[in-house]
Amino acid sequence: MTTPRPNRWNRRDAMKAALAGSLSLTAASASGAESQAVESSQRDNAIVRENQQPGSSDWQLTRVRTDKSGYRSPWIEGYCSRQSVAAGETIDIMVSTNPPQKFVIEIFRTGYYGGKGARLMKTLGPFDGETQPDPEMGEKNLHECRWKPSVSLTIPQDWVSGVYLGRLTTLDDGTGYGYWQSYVVFIVKDDRPAEILFQCSDNTWQAYNKWPNNYSVYTHPKGNQGPWADVSFDRPYAKYAQIYDNPQSIGSGEWLCFEFPFAYWLEQEGYDVTYCSNSDMLTPDHGLKCKSFLSVGHDEYWDIRQYNSAVTMRDAGVNLLFFSGNSVCWVTPLRAGFDGRDNRIMFRGGPYGGDYKYATDRERDNGPFPHRGPDEGYLMGSRNVDPVNGGGDWICALPNHWIFEGTGMKKGDRIPGLIGWEYHGDPPADIPDLEVVAAGTALQGGVNPQQWTATIYPGPKENFVFNASTIFWCQDLSSPPGHMLPWSHWSRPHGPDERVQQITRNVLRRAIG
Repeated sequence: MTTPRPNRWNRRDAMKAALAGSLSLTAASASGAESQAVESSQRDNAIVRENQQPGSSDWQLTRVRTDKSGYRSPWIEGYCSRQSVAAGETIDIMVSTNPPQKFVIEIFRTGYYGGKGARLMKTLGPFDGETQPDPEMGEKNLHECRWKPSVSLTIPQDWVSGVYLGRLTTLDDGTGYGYWQSYVVFIVKDDRPAEILFQCSDNTWQAYNKWPNNYSVYTHPKGNQGPWADVSFDRPYAKYAQIYDNPQSIGSGEWLCFEFPFAYWLEQEGYDVTYCSNSDMLTPDHGLKCKSFLSVGHDEYWDIRQYNSAVTMRDAGVNLLFFSGNSVCWVTPLRAGFDGRDNRIMFRGGPYGGDYKYATDRERDNGPFPHRGPDEGYLMGSRNVDPVNGGGDWICALPNHWIFEGTGMKKGDRIPGLIGWEYHGDPPADIPDLEVVAAGTALQGGVNPQQWTATIYPGPKENFVFNASTIFWCQDLSSPPGHMLPWSHWSRPHGPDERVQQITRNVLRRAIG
């Protein structure tokens, strides 16, 4: 497979544009936080108008429970028929209750909403719950539910793009035993031009999903890194099972853990943002309408068509912003489910990386893989490395760069705990004008060192590609309701940091013009 290289362009024109942008950024940041507040207050777009609606004080899970496996909540659990849906389209919600019990579904859109974090959009039910069957294990350990829909929901035309949570709640049966809750999650998408296209990392949510009982792409008897296990979106999301324990997020994938703080902050700031799933990026069509594309949080699993879409977008002038870690690591082919619905089953097809050592070592140790991907470093500016997980501080390396305008950061200044739990490093040497803006050492398990690098390089049409090089970036943007700070490898982020917020503003201001 040929590894795409960035197109070359007129360096004089690029430098003129960069100088003009730097001067404008300097002027914009001269009045500090006050100018940011004025800029935010002057925005008017669909997201600003949506966040003027009243938020809900009661949208989180209150009473949760898992069975002895520690992963699922059979008392009430569910999933949706599609990862994403547009206004006017219909999505089915499948729910099982064991024992059978009446239940309601409350649909919330997550966002800022004056700090409340979500807005109640619709209440459905009550419904007569039934116990739906656990799926028989299929080929490659596939667990694919074939549950009957509990309700079909047509998305109203006035529902704004965002990540929506359906809170499932059993009703008290009169015994005084109380009620139980969990979530379902889906994305409302659109095709409008926007400043920011926010890609949710739902392929990765599903890759690590252990429902019903320790079944994921990582739990096949042959080993945890091979191409042996298939996973289906037709099943509930179990309790998140990696680096920290937050049962109050059960059913929501990794949204509340690793992406919601970024969305909450964007909507608080008034940015014009629209949301999509990984599977919506199999073509570049929507991305080409937007000024910037965001990869956020833990964005590990990409169908090769996503990669090709991102290359097309970059070469057409869209700014690519990787506020993520361990991204574009595994080729993840998507295929239809049992009834022909597209993009419902996936597996770890093979490593990205081209001929880079990390990728060839993965194939040697865990292969044979049926797919290989190109070197993700030529897309992101910095690669996955080994070890890929650890913790450390995010350290300024190029303080005069425009991304640090208004932060006061000097070379060597640290943002504590911001690197983790996975990151990028070792940028390709032959990307024209690539700059390492931050760099340092992460420690795996507190002992094994690895070098990480945050990078930026210019695109062919006065655009750019930024790579913050950490899953934890959003942890220092905001701390919304329903979220808790993660930790890993004897390190953790500290929560909202004005420097991280200002760097993000600088990057977005340049990206959206």
